[in-house]
Amino acid sequence: MVQLGCGVTGIVCAQHLNGNRKVDEIVLADAATDAAHALASRLKGNKVSVKKVDAASTDAVKRLIRGADILVSALPSAFSIRVIKAAAKAGVDYVDFSMSWESVEAFSDLDRRCREGGITALTAMGCDPGISDVFARYAASKLDAPEEAYVRDGDNGTAEGQGYFTVWSPLEMLEEATTPAAVFRDGKISYLPPLHRREIYEFPPPIGPLPVYNTSHEETFLMPKYIKGIRKADFKIAIDDEFAKMANLLRKMGMASADLVDVKGVKVRPIDVVAALMPRPLGVAGKLRGHSGIVVEVIGWRDGAKRRIRLWTSMSHEESHRRARSNATGFLVGTGGAVGAEMILSGEFERVGLSVPEHLPAEAVLRRLPAKGLQVFEDDAPAA
Repeated sequence: MVQLGCGVTGIVCAQHLNGNRKVDEIVLADAATDAAHALASRLKGNKVSVKKVDAASTDAVKRLIRGADILVSALPSAFSIRVIKAAAKAGVDYVDFSMSWESVEAFSDLDRRCREGGITALTAMGCDPGISDVFARYAASKLDAPEEAYVRDGDNGTAEGQGYFTVWSPLEMLEEATTPAAVFRDGKISYLPPLHRREIYEFPPPIGPLPVYNTSHEETFLMPKYIKGIRKADFKIAIDDEFAKMANLLRKMGMASADLVDVKGVKVRPIDVVAALMPRPLGVAGKLRGHSGIVVEVIGWRDGAKRRIRLWTSMSHEESHRRARSNATGFLVGTGGAVGAEMILSGEFERVGLSVPEHLPAEAVLRRLPAKGLQVFEDDAPAA
């Protein structure tokens, strides 16, 4: 197998797959290879090799994956379209952890290319999206008529000596916090202003109550499309109040803009400058204390009564660093990706074309998570 990207999610996914008997070779490829070399040294043996590759070069990716059984992309979602096209062209099965908005819009074309290439491709199979979508699919199957699906992402982590930081890609987190938030209501998508709606959500222990905000996320688009009956859906993520103030200020100042501006003769995007000044998630991982997790709620009807099915999982930052030198978010995302890859490698999932997590056999996914360190909890109660 070949894996592109070795950040906080990629190192977790690769470590999981290194322990799979069906994987006899792992090529870790990235433009910056320090984390890949560190992982290869920890894993020992001769299964893992490292290559320096610029994923922005389609030709380089095509040469890299020639003859591989599967390509795992742990890259930012901006690379999704070109990497999926390369995998389809090469006839190599594929998994990634998230979708760009461009790939959402190009889904039909990408699906066609994957089918023509005869590959099994699974996109958005991280944690959220990914495990969250599977939770929603499973919960919906417990109801006669599911109607609402909600995803909540919470993190109570702190890092001593750090000001503003994120456990995820700084660029993607800034984009998420400064762009309009998609919600699905009455069969259609509409948008709220950035960080418009704050509420306190009670996450199950050990996370507890946190302020959450609507942001645009893949689940808001995927759950209504692939889970029959869903009429309301949204995604909310915990954002510290100080970070929210900072994000709103950046947006009002134009510092969250993705448009090029001229700075002393150099064209730059303001948002890239801000992201570059934030600490790298791998650099903060060992300093984090606390937990990260997701909760999925599906509300609907069973036997004439309104019910709420809730599933959740979490991981501590300390345990994630002990296990994989990552943070809890990276562990959750990388674990989802590893499960998706293993199901393709084992033949448990063989659907040709481009698939989303809702296409997976939900119970089979849930069975695999505990062995990888993620306990799944379920609650079935009357809906309020």
